[in-house]
Amino acid sequence: MGNFFRKTMDDNLKKNQEFMLKMQQLQLERQLTMQNEMRERQMAAMIAKSRDIFWFYTAFDSIVSVALTAGALRTKRYGLLSPLIPLSFVFAYQYDLAYGSKLERIREMADRIIDEEHHLLDVPHGLPTFSSIEHARLEQKKDTEYKPGHDIFL
Repeated sequence: MGNFFRKTMDDNLKKNQEFMLKMQQLQLERQLTMQNEMRERQMAAMIAKSRDIFWFYTAFDSIVSVALTAGALRTKRYGLLSPLIPLSFVFAYQYDLAYGSKLERIREMADRIIDEEHHLLDVPHGLPTFSSIEHARLEQKKDTEYKPGHDIFL
């Protein structure tokens, strides 16, 4: 009779452990999905911001280009056109970031860094461990504890 209860308890424990494992797996999958969705939203916001900046820069660049060209033609001082060279580089960069393949090239470069230069990604002093976090927590707690005789009255 005792073996029957023990076997039943062992079966229930095993089923409970399997259930907990499945729940942990489901929770991890949900967390990964949520993090990826948040990353996608942040990337979309970054692209939208780049496109917004591009349109403001396009207006600025157009006005400056027309004004410098008109000034150069009117005064016959063609040196006034020289600022258009760096402005065109900035314009091309902004366009490539907003509508071109710049993000794809950045992603490819990041993949290459992860694959070939992974040592650059190491965290200073390595990854934190439970013991290092607990030690820092206890040190912080010790620093904030009440110490008689150290009261400050204003």
